[in-house]
Amino acid sequence: MSTGNTGLLLFAHGARDPNWVLPFEAVLRRVREQAPGLTVGLSFLEFMTPTLVEAGDALAASGCTRVAIVPLFLGTGGHVRKDLPLLIDTLRSAHPHVAWTLQASIGEAPEVIDAMATAALHSTASVGTP
Repeated sequence: MSTGNTGLLLFAHGARDPNWVLPFEAVLRRVREQAPGLTVGLSFLEFMTPTLVEAGDALAASGCTRVAIVPLFLGTGGHVRKDLPLLIDTLRSAHPHVAWTLQASIGEAPEVIDAMATAALHSTASVGTP
């Protein structure tokens, strides 16, 4: 898949526990495996690096002229509604030649909701169903 100058920036909350990041790094690896021509980065709001601005700077420096920002949040709460737009404004000011587009929180995608429901139902197999 050729994606030209398009980038994908995954955005997660971040945590003090270094193991918290493991599923997000797995998502990053799978995206890279499924779209090897896509420039993709993983960023964090707090506690971990790179920040959204640092990762966005790197995508712009790599030649991306269009970047989709995907919040790896289950829903659209305060961080996505309030904090993230301010960070994107910083990127827009620093890199006006790049089209930065905010996507819906990943947890609101129907396929993610279906996957969570399926995984929850599979958990009943280990305890038996009534």
